[in-house]
Amino acid sequence: MKLTTKGRYAVTAMLDLALHAKVKHVRLAEIAERQDLSMAYLEQLFRSLKQAKLVDSVRGAKGGYRLARSDQDITLAQILLAVGEQLNLACGAGATCNEQDPCLTHGIWNNLSAELIGFFDSKTLNSLAKSRDVQTLATRQDVTQIGNIPVEIFR
Repeated sequence: MKLTTKGRYAVTAMLDLALHAKVKHVRLAEIAERQDLSMAYLEQLFRSLKQAKLVDSVRGAKGGYRLARSDQDITLAQILLAVGEQLNLACGAGATCNEQDPCLTHGIWNNLSAELIGFFDSKTLNSLAKSRDVQTLATRQDVTQIGNIPVEIFR
């Protein structure tokens, strides 16, 4: 399995949103600038994320995006699936393998898929936002406070 730029950019943008949207709605242009991502690509991703009910948008001068629910309730698996990433590595769709007549390694791929999905499903935006790496990088992007909660600076 290889994650495409769609999945990587969607996770990056959602993490940026989790860090910044607690204060105000965030414009895609702000995310694009902070994360050095294409604005056009972000627009496509956010259409999918909105359709999956992971983000809400508000129009107008003070508009932008925010998380549709708590960052504790949004997992990486939900984000990746919303933008069309395939997390299932099972080999059941091939001509030489199916559930009735499995190949020699069928169980390995099914087990790996379950582990992979479990991993991505166990990681929330909140847990990522609290990680040492993200906290350190956030301070480089001038994120020193989220709402009234100071960002911890790890050195």
